[in-house]
Amino acid sequence: MKKQFNRMKQLANQTVGRAEKTEVLSDDLLQIERRMELVRVVSHNTHKKMVSCLQGHIGAEVEKRHKKLPLTALSQAMVEGGNQLGEDSLIGKMMEVCGDAESRLASELMLHELQIEKDVLDPLSQLAEADIPNILKQRKQLAKLVLDYDSARARWLQATKSIISGTNTQALTAKADLLKEEVDEAMNKVELCKDQLAADMYSFFSKEGDYACFFLTLLEAQAEYHRKSLALLESVLPTIKAQQDSWTEKPAFGTALDEHLKRSGREIALPIEACVMMLLETGMKEEGLFRIAAGASKLKKLKAALDCSTSQLEEFYSDPHAVAGALKSYLRELPEPLMTHQLYDEWTQACSLPDSDKRLQALWLVCDKLPKNNKTNLRYLVKFLAKLSQDSEVNKMTPSNIAIVLGPNLLWAKTEGSLAEMAAATSVHVVSIIEPIIQHADWFFPEDVDFNVSGMFAMPVPSSNHNNHLDYESGTIERKRPGSLVGPETDANRKEK
Repeated sequence: MKKQFNRMKQLANQTVGRAEKTEVLSDDLLQIERRMELVRVVSHNTHKKMVSCLQGHIGAEVEKRHKKLPLTALSQAMVEGGNQLGEDSLIGKMMEVCGDAESRLASELMLHELQIEKDVLDPLSQLAEADIPNILKQRKQLAKLVLDYDSARARWLQATKSIISGTNTQALTAKADLLKEEVDEAMNKVELCKDQLAADMYSFFSKEGDYACFFLTLLEAQAEYHRKSLALLESVLPTIKAQQDSWTEKPAFGTALDEHLKRSGREIALPIEACVMMLLETGMKEEGLFRIAAGASKLKKLKAALDCSTSQLEEFYSDPHAVAGALKSYLRELPEPLMTHQLYDEWTQACSLPDSDKRLQALWLVCDKLPKNNKTNLRYLVKFLAKLSQDSEVNKMTPSNIAIVLGPNLLWAKTEGSLAEMAAATSVHVVSIIEPIIQHADWFFPEDVDFNVSGMFAMPVPSSNHNNHLDYESGTIERKRPGSLVGPETDANRKEK
């Protein structure tokens, strides 16, 4: 009762402007929140029109039935809904094109009610009546927790002021300490609720393409159960599906490297660049980077944020282990390892040569065979790992340690079985492959790397006692790459050690 009273008092104070209101959601989350409510309204409206389609005027004349078909109203609702969501919405685009197809199908409509209900009505109802409301319910819960926090904080601030002017300092201090514990507990609840809400909201946003498929499924179900409209559906469905593929940017995690780079127009995969830039800022001195596991909820939230291609990642800079975990997850979830299945045998053969010079030459030869995108992203990553190893006295991440914890995510055998089994089969060779590449990064990849290749991130100020790349003048590697691979056009672009 007392907590409810304090909450109502705090809400009243905020309403009249006498208390500060804590805002916990970022701008992109507030935008997603607004989008969700609009999607909920549009989805709910569309669902109602679909239900009305199951109540057609049976037995009426063809022309009269065509004019009064509920499907005609559905078509209008979908087009209007698409216009409301706008060109930036995958659901809106899909609703608009499918709504147009529905108007063409109305003249030959014969619904198969059970199939429509199972494949379209139920999942759309789940989205509009359960999934989105559940997320919005979490938003209301977060608002309540924020009010509790603001109320506790206000009482604590008042108590601290009373200590100065009061006479019973000891009692007032004890009271202030108790209130501070209440503030901390309230903040912890806010953070937990905020993280879960943000993860669910990012997940909703990243699955918008899946929700858009409900309307495509509607057309496919109609194609299956409407003989007279089958020819028309077969002519429009390929076009709609092609449009869907061109509209939808698949999440980066679990998507093939070439496909992700092509869809996003990038040179370096977004998760790789984003994680590297964050680690350059706050993670280079962190002991056990890539070795210490991150919190599951924070890692899930970061991966969801990266899949949404959001640029607001400031909160993750303070948790380099979550960032390192996300980078490992991205590499591990690639359908094919960054260093490719095709070259696996050549990598292992090269690392097995007994002579160290010949081994390095052989590894370089294999590296030069990598596909362009794989080589570019491997070069970017290796340059960063070499830079990370420069601080090994502090972060304990030597090239050997980095190869042990990160190597199995860069190269594994193409075998059936779990990731653990693949990693075990690879671990015998992977360290001896990855470690020398990191040790001699500038020999394998002489060109300098601009880590902020996309320009999306603020470049950290380099430390005064470290170079931006490795210096091998004092090392022992002074051999040339095989001359047969260095043609006249590339000699000027490659440094010989």
